[in-house]
Amino acid sequence: MRNEPFRRVLVTGGAGYIGSHMVLLLAQSGYEVTVVDDCSCGHRAAIEAVQRAVPEASIHFEECSLHDVARIGGLLAARRIYAVIHFAARASIAESFVLREAYWKNNHDGTLALLAAMRAAAVRRLIFSSTCATYGVATNASLPIAESCAQQPVNPYGESKLAAERAITAHHRAALAETSAFSYATLRYFNVVGSDPLGRIGEAHDPEHHLVPSCLLAALGRRGPVEIFGSDYPTEDGTCIRDYVDVHDVCTAHLAALNRLNESAAFIFNIGSGRGTSVREVVAACGRVAARAIPTLPAPRRAGDPPILIADAAEISRVWGWTPATVRLDESIANVWRWLSAHPNGYATIRRES
Repeated sequence: MRNEPFRRVLVTGGAGYIGSHMVLLLAQSGYEVTVVDDCSCGHRAAIEAVQRAVPEASIHFEECSLHDVARIGGLLAARRIYAVIHFAARASIAESFVLREAYWKNNHDGTLALLAAMRAAAVRRLIFSSTCATYGVATNASLPIAESCAQQPVNPYGESKLAAERAITAHHRAALAETSAFSYATLRYFNVVGSDPLGRIGEAHDPEHHLVPSCLLAALGRRGPVEIFGSDYPTEDGTCIRDYVDVHDVCTAHLAALNRLNESAAFIFNIGSGRGTSVREVVAACGRVAARAIPTLPAPRRAGDPPILIADAAEISRVWGWTPATVRLDESIANVWRWLSAHPNGYATIRRES
């Protein structure tokens, strides 16, 4: 099975949180996986953990930058890659206000460099990891948010990802005009949560900026109280509402895309659960799973935080038959708790143990 051309996949950002879970799923599904990551945010140890988990899998790791077009192009050709799954990006809304140029260079310019390398190597299938941050502030009339909603991002992170989306769409149109094949799927995630149920890989940011692991690290005494950024939003309890989707479900959506990218397809889908959960509700859920109180502190609103983001994911269900398998947020949180309880220092814990 591995010798079939469509089984050869390159994953950018594959040593990161979502990327490493994608590599695990691909390896378990019999794909030959090439991972590209500059390890500025990702962890080589995550790929090593996947290799231990699936020792029979073909996983090749290259530590390099997407901006090295010649090296990426050579790798695509040498590995005879069929499709690329593009996760590599900076992804913190708060950080994006401080590092605007870095976000643009990594998220937009890095995508342009990848497209150039793919063109040079005649690789014609791309699955792009995008974000609901491209939508901006939704009105009540546009909730839940469908793919047709206006894209008006309110933070540099969302702006950089929207620009990358547009670059991919332009690349597709140019390929059609030249009668050359190029297909893509853009998947706009809402809030990704969860971890490998067996605790082999997980989320490890430094500093951690996602709510669920932050709460659980606070429960473990590994950090101070969790800040609640704003309690005066137009929601029932005054805190932001988000749509949480399990990381494994995000990965199965990519697997569905791999099976459906023909020579000229262009798909844009939301990836979410369709359910909204407030910040305070997430904190309470983390407390239930950890069986201990989560210390919190009130804090001012953060710039660029929309009050409510809930996905309308009906279109991907209609077209591809994809729906989230994990329906209970507590189940996703329990997997994160399992990972963090065993690895409170993330992959540094694994390095010390090995």
